[in-house]
Amino acid sequence: MRSTPAPIGWPQDASHRLWQIIVITLTAALPFGAHAAGTAAGTTIQNTATVSFSVAGTPTSTNSNATSVTVAEILNVTVTLQSPTVTTVAGATNKALVFRVTNTGNSNETFALAGLSALVGDDFDPVPATPFIYIDTDNSGDLSAADTAYVAGTNDPTLAADANVGVIVLNNIPAALADGTRGRSQLHAAARTGTGAPGTVFAGQGTGGVDAIAGTSGGQAQIYGEYLVGAVNVSAVKSQTVTNTFGSAEPVPGATVAYRVVVTATGSGTAVGAAFRDAIPANTTYVAGSLKRNGAALTDAADADTGAYVVTPSPAVTVALGDLTLAVGAQTIEFAVTIN
Repeated sequence: MRSTPAPIGWPQDASHRLWQIIVITLTAALPFGAHAAGTAAGTTIQNTATVSFSVAGTPTSTNSNATSVTVAEILNVTVTLQSPTVTTVAGATNKALVFRVTNTGNSNETFALAGLSALVGDDFDPVPATPFIYIDTDNSGDLSAADTAYVAGTNDPTLAADANVGVIVLNNIPAALADGTRGRSQLHAAARTGTGAPGTVFAGQGTGGVDAIAGTSGGQAQIYGEYLVGAVNVSAVKSQTVTNTFGSAEPVPGATVAYRVVVTATGSGTAVGAAFRDAIPANTTYVAGSLKRNGAALTDAADADTGAYVVTPSPAVTVALGDLTLAVGAQTIEFAVTIN
């Protein structure tokens, strides 16, 4: 068998033909944990190379010099709106918008908070209450006795990487506003270490004296919530009464089920063009002439009055309620069916 020659410059005798392929091993200190912006600021990443080989059949190795780098701090934050559009009435006070501030950087950071209610693009400016901003201390998602009034520079929230805090903004609603008008109020959060264009460096100002760098948010973020004036809520409460030929309330075939539905509008707004529809249940038959509104009989035909019994696309009773407001009062619809 033909042997493979040793590389030029290496001994040619058989005892030295057992040379090995050089293996390089890199060792590094791995991150201790992952955060929203990656490895925690202040983490030292070390690296040393090892070269392993064999000389005259004897394994040996040599190490490179060690290198290290300390991870800088990234300044990132998000502000999200937690509450939907807040329905209100003109002249209301202490109406709350709920936000959440999240530290999406890679180290502990303190954030300054600020609210603003004079924004472009809305119909009116809400009036900041006093106090204007609260920390949601009990994390209840609404204003409660346990919550703490925010004082800039005194109780700015300090958040660990990935941590968050609820923040409540309170506004009063001006009087004499028209129904349907909208007002906006925003919350702004800014890293105390610094803000600026992404990539801005704050030398030596990060955790443990490392550099701090503005992340994709620039170290600040804001978002607004919205108030809607003149909102109206409409509720429908349904009840039923069963009677049969035996004089009891057992729902046997031939028994009559009388339905009563009370429709009520609350709030200062108007529910425009409200329309009532109630499908006739399966296995029942509508009792002709039983439809009433507020005690007054309505014809089954689609005629001049507001009610009708229809068969398409499926059997149902309908009532055109018109514009509903709190002042109009509750509307009571009644009709009956028999069990087949």
